[in-house]
Amino acid sequence: MDSAKPSPPTSHRPGAGSASSRQRSPQSSPPSSPPSSPPTPRRAAPDGIGRIPVLAVGPVAEGGRWPAKAVVGEAVPLRATVFREGHDAVGATAVLVGPDGADRASARMVDIAPGLDRFEARLVPDEPGDWSFRVEGWSDPFGTWSHDAAIKVAAGIDVELMLAEGVVVLTRAANRPGVPPAARKPLTDAVRALQDTTRPPDARLAAALSDPVRATLEAHPLRDFVTPSATYPLVVHRPLALAGAWYEMFPRSEGATFDKATHQWRSGTLATAAHRLPAIAAMGFDVVYLTPIHPIGTTFRKGRNNSLTPAPGDPGSPYAIGSPEGGHDAIHPELGTFADFRAFVATAHASGLEVALDLALQCSPDHPWVTEHPEWFTTRVDGSIAYAENPPKKYQDIYPLNFDNDPEGIYTEVRRVIQVWIDHGVTAFRVDNPHTKPLDFWEWLLADVRKDHPEVLFLSEAFTRPAMMQTLARIGFHQSYTYFTWRNTKEELEEYLTEVAGEDGSFLRPSFWPTTHDILPPYLQAGGTAAFAIRAVLAATGAPTWGVYSGYELVENVPRPGVEEQIDNEKYELKPRDWVRADSMGVSTLLTRLNEIRRAHPALRQLRNLTVHRTSDDSLLCFSRHLEAEHSPDGRPDTVVVVVNLDPHATRDGVVYLDLRALGVAPAGTPGDAVFAAHDELSGVTYAWGAEPYVRLDPHVQCAHLIHVRTP
Repeated sequence: MDSAKPSPPTSHRPGAGSASSRQRSPQSSPPSSPPSSPPTPRRAAPDGIGRIPVLAVGPVAEGGRWPAKAVVGEAVPLRATVFREGHDAVGATAVLVGPDGADRASARMVDIAPGLDRFEARLVPDEPGDWSFRVEGWSDPFGTWSHDAAIKVAAGIDVELMLAEGVVVLTRAANRPGVPPAARKPLTDAVRALQDTTRPPDARLAAALSDPVRATLEAHPLRDFVTPSATYPLVVHRPLALAGAWYEMFPRSEGATFDKATHQWRSGTLATAAHRLPAIAAMGFDVVYLTPIHPIGTTFRKGRNNSLTPAPGDPGSPYAIGSPEGGHDAIHPELGTFADFRAFVATAHASGLEVALDLALQCSPDHPWVTEHPEWFTTRVDGSIAYAENPPKKYQDIYPLNFDNDPEGIYTEVRRVIQVWIDHGVTAFRVDNPHTKPLDFWEWLLADVRKDHPEVLFLSEAFTRPAMMQTLARIGFHQSYTYFTWRNTKEELEEYLTEVAGEDGSFLRPSFWPTTHDILPPYLQAGGTAAFAIRAVLAATGAPTWGVYSGYELVENVPRPGVEEQIDNEKYELKPRDWVRADSMGVSTLLTRLNEIRRAHPALRQLRNLTVHRTSDDSLLCFSRHLEAEHSPDGRPDTVVVVVNLDPHATRDGVVYLDLRALGVAPAGTPGDAVFAAHDELSGVTYAWGAEPYVRLDPHVQCAHLIHVRTP
């Protein structure tokens, strides 16, 4: 029985406490009118451990200083360590509290580490907002009695006493207020069976331990000494904060033309870039992300491939923001006007795309802020303003802001700039190098934007130390770039996928990108089209959010000597592309199919549901994502098994050792050779798979199996 009010401890009535704590006599007989009053539950004192200890509740950051994260429709894993003195059984309940402060959902927790008292349940919030959760630990009188009775009756010890105590426990369970009649019937039937002395004791006990009785008490447990944990925060965002497909583009490259008279390129515009949007949407992407579209400075302008000597007509880096035409709240005149931007956003929305904009808080030497607010920058001892450096890289065309000189002024101005773009339809920001700005600034800014615009998302582009990446996520960034780009081997990927889908996933939502406009890793430089296909499969299935940089379809993989970036980097020049040729190469077809599969399978839009499976070959990686029926949008379980050949040069084959229970195929007791229908969503072929299927993957034909597990 549950109780909501604190109460001092009281003496247990005979027959009302746990079975193991009472005196027993082999001569005892069932009482004619079994007592039904429970022991009085007790709540924990504010600073005490409580009657049933509930410890290590999660997900919790710094004692609740920052909220854990979830999205609408996500199955959120809630965990705690729950135990008690002695040998009596305990249970635990996870409770989800809505933004209005009312309990919205609860679920009995499952012991996920027998012997370690670690419990878990998954609950699904159904609206955005500031939620919270708690865990309630409790003594389980039915669990205690059923365990003891099964042992003693079989051994012929205290048989009638154990059956009589079962009458007491089940009568209590049946007589509780709030138990529906349909759930009460199996319990009252069990009480009558226990009291039927004309039947053998083992038959009477079997009736009380039947599947209907256990199922009823699983759904409506009898709980004594309910002890709640503290209540911890959980912020719930819209689904795109967890799962989506992003496509990055430089708008100026779309529609760029070459002027034969001047031998110079002419920039594309927002209007010409809008022509590309239907094709991006047709590939199944959810977000089109624009690199900065602001005016670009001319002082120390960079030329092709980061050259210090630009040629006539070189457009400069869009990250060198600011010129006499304006700064972060302006549009480069060559791209168009705010009317053109609104038209671009409208075309995107009509195609089913949201628009994300790069937020790069830095300035060219020509930015209006440099003259209007010189105090916002760092002045060196020689009187010059410090430019950006990431040794050995130097960015003479960029001045970083100094947030310590006038924080109030900078905070206010940045917030105003963001509002300008929100007002023009931007619903997401990819934040450039947030790890080079103060964390307290981001904590304030993200909270302030969320207060007025909770739908707006922020993606952290911080390829930096783990502590900084994690803290940026905890203080409010919705998504984060990750180390995925540099995880290549089977062992590296197994470890990293497990890491991001584990406890870290409660705070840092990974966004997997095979390349960016700045990064071309060695694996893609040397692996050709097969490598691009492999990394696309891994990115699209290894994390709920993934993205590609435009040109991925063309397998752009020629490096600039000595660095992990492309030759003729688009950051320093216009780069129009032949999209007809891209369509013929097949990568865009793969991207489209991957996004179709992601939309068809809700398991791929979850993060914390991943299991790695062993394989016999060191280049075959296998993992699965499983979603239980009760957490699925259509009420049906969904499971996808991903098997990838990580070798872009050679066919690999071997055995995959599947954990069938992790796939929802084999409940406890099912033989290891159980067979299921394995439908490959890439090839359309259906196989009969068991626990150890053999696979053979040619990276030049089909680099992966994406198996939909079909169960009867």
